[in-house]
Amino acid sequence: MFETIEMAPPDPILGLTEAFNKDTNGAKINLSVGVYKDANGQTPILESVKQARQRVLDTEKTKSYKPINGDPAYGAAVRAMLFGAGHEIVTSGRATTAHTPGGTGALRVAGDYLHSLHPKSAIWVSDPTWANHANIFEAAGLTIKKYPYFDAATNSLAWEKMIAALGQVPAGDAVLLHGCCHNPTGVDPLPAQWGQIADVLAKRGALPLVDFAYQGFADGIDEDAAGLHTLCKPGCELLICSSFSKNFGLYNERVGALTVVAGTPQAAEAVMSHMKRCIRCNYSNPPAHGAAVVTTILNDAALKAQWQGEVKQMRDRINAMRRVFVERLAAKGVKGDYSFINRQRGMFSFSGLNKDQVQALRDKHAIYIVGSGRINVAGMTEANIDALCEAIAGVV
Repeated sequence: MFETIEMAPPDPILGLTEAFNKDTNGAKINLSVGVYKDANGQTPILESVKQARQRVLDTEKTKSYKPINGDPAYGAAVRAMLFGAGHEIVTSGRATTAHTPGGTGALRVAGDYLHSLHPKSAIWVSDPTWANHANIFEAAGLTIKKYPYFDAATNSLAWEKMIAALGQVPAGDAVLLHGCCHNPTGVDPLPAQWGQIADVLAKRGALPLVDFAYQGFADGIDEDAAGLHTLCKPGCELLICSSFSKNFGLYNERVGALTVVAGTPQAAEAVMSHMKRCIRCNYSNPPAHGAAVVTTILNDAALKAQWQGEVKQMRDRINAMRRVFVERLAAKGVKGDYSFINRQRGMFSFSGLNKDQVQALRDKHAIYIVGSGRINVAGMTEANIDALCEAIAGVV
């Protein structure tokens, strides 16, 4: 059965990291995969995570299975982080949460649920969006449609085209929105635009599905939830896919969550009962350790404050590297106005580099960037920024 099988194409993002790891060039730079790096080029373990991890190890009493949808204490902590403990959605009980293996797992469970319970529904994704979104939803059996999002000519949101397209979404379809730090563009809607998005989707009877992978990396933990809160109209329905890879640095622990918001607690529990069926025939139940670390931090005032400070340090370093990147590009004589990079938010920059330039950077300089031109700003350091900008000057 296996003799005639040909190699599958590499993943457009993780495949670059595999190629990077095999590259013997001592000056190589990896700006492809979405992993935070500190000023020394390392992906650190947060001090708050170290303390919480030790506390978990000292107090845990069993390695028995968790419930299909995870520990209830974790779900409560996730909802408090998303909405605030006093939000109507929390106090009314009309939201419930499943612990999933990362944000990717949450997206897949959401896709499986939609395909199983709402088989005629399509899902609309921004153009462009994270490369793995299409893989996940196609594997779940969903029909994928696109709405305009990015204006390459102005390096900004294609607002008029976007809102016009959302105004044509059929009732019952799902619309994927990036909660903040849009991947790959780094361009987010303004607060007033979020309001219009919420109004249009509510009027159309579309289901918002919020991919919330970078909470805290734009302006702050609470500030970055502003768009989500705008969607939370009385009686609203939505799905939220959270990831704690970036803001807790728990990449290889695979800590995510899928939160269902319904009109009533009973409706939320009914939806979750079907999501649990999707989970059971997939990974059965979630891993415990990373979620326990997150729960410990969010439920301890001192640890939570320490964690928030560490998230701010990461956010500030990313924003500082944006400024340095723009300044160095100008200093190296790179043609064009790159000031838009300072207006983008989060880890990624849609740099404007085309596929030929990206390939030339890899072939000539061992600099690895996604083919779309998306650059992970968090992978830049003072040690590699000059070489990066010189190489870009050469290919541009």
